[in-house]
Amino acid sequence: MRITELRRRLNEHFGANWAPSYSKDIVLAELGGQTIEQALAMGMEPSDIWRAVLRHNPEIKSELR
Repeated sequence: MRITELRRRLNEHFGANWAPSYSKDIVLAELGGQTIEQALAMGMEPSDIWRAVLRHNPEIKSELR
């Protein structure tokens, strides 16, 4: 998965207004206590980040899984 696909999925689920804030402000235990932006900056794979987002938000619709 590319970063652009990760961001597309975040935008689709959270909305274009909330997704950037979610990415930089919400710390996920599933990412070792990092935000999505921090995990990306550390070089974590976007697909691993997306799987962490899915574990943190089980209500995400199946089309985005």
